[in-house]
Amino acid sequence: MTVYKESKTNTWKVYYRYTDWQGKRRQTTKRGFPTKREALAWEREQVSKTTADLDMSLESFAELYTADVRNRIKENTWHTKEHIIRTKILPYFGKRKINEIQPKDIIAWQNEMLSGRDKNGKPYSPVYLKTLHNQFSAIFNHAVKFYGLRENPAAKVGNMGKSKSREMLFWTQEEYQRFSYAIMDKPVSFYAFELLYWCGIREGELLALTPSDFNFDRKTVSITKSFQRIDGKDVVTDPKTPKSVRDITMPDFLADEIKDYLKQLYGIGEKDRIFEITKSYLHHEMDRGAKAAGVKRIRIHDLRHSHVSLLIDMGYSAVAIAERVGHESINITYNYAHLFPTTQTDMATKLNEIRKVD
Repeated sequence: MTVYKESKTNTWKVYYRYTDWQGKRRQTTKRGFPTKREALAWEREQVSKTTADLDMSLESFAELYTADVRNRIKENTWHTKEHIIRTKILPYFGKRKINEIQPKDIIAWQNEMLSGRDKNGKPYSPVYLKTLHNQFSAIFNHAVKFYGLRENPAAKVGNMGKSKSREMLFWTQEEYQRFSYAIMDKPVSFYAFELLYWCGIREGELLALTPSDFNFDRKTVSITKSFQRIDGKDVVTDPKTPKSVRDITMPDFLADEIKDYLKQLYGIGEKDRIFEITKSYLHHEMDRGAKAAGVKRIRIHDLRHSHVSLLIDMGYSAVAIAERVGHESINITYNYAHLFPTTQTDMATKLNEIRKVD
């Protein structure tokens, strides 16, 4: 027997011995159980986890999932996954045995999420609902693929929500120039938005830039990393996807602007960030500038859409644009075609002109 009562504290403790993945014998101790029953229940969970017996709680399997997956994905991606598991899945299913969760239970959970509200009292967005389901389904897929679970009940039910929340917004060149003039009183804001608009880079890519990323002879900026703020800590990671690593050629005026900006940063090192600001700062400046310029408020990420739309309007191919902005697939670039409501009108006008000639 491996469960003992400690007379001094009047609680129970467990000595648990097991063989690890290298074949080595290990022992762990867990103290502080108020009852023998709880101590034995904990011991049974450890046995199930060690032997990969799916007669264990979802909470215990989530620990296995964490150990298997965490080091294989980017830190900010894991941070999102962990938050969903901790706040949206375990409170409902943590004590349930993973091999006993049925499709009807997933439907009930989906209904709970569909009626849920965020911290501002608003319903969860369709994109967020889809993300919640995808993460829950990923846990079951892991159990099916690596631990012998018979089927994925979440996949059987099907998803909720949808992939896209709202249509892409964008600024025309004229709208952006009005905005940039309005924020010119703050150099750090002006230069940051210049790079976002004229290079189409992501927020995290912008905030990770250092002087060493610029080659003014070639007039290029190298995108090799991304900046994130995770749990109150500054974290620099790899870019979003492998194709996000790229060199972007800047227009002459932008290269000159950034060169001037770097000269203003006295004492900055080659590996120091040139924009010591936060994403919330950028959002605040977007609010301020849009209001002052009298242009519609768009998201920071919509500046990337604006850059792509500008390049499409200039006649560049989807392949060339995808390479410049670091799209993982050219199909992503094709999604921007709807940004040009005048295209059909232009086509009809040109067809009219041809007909008149005939």
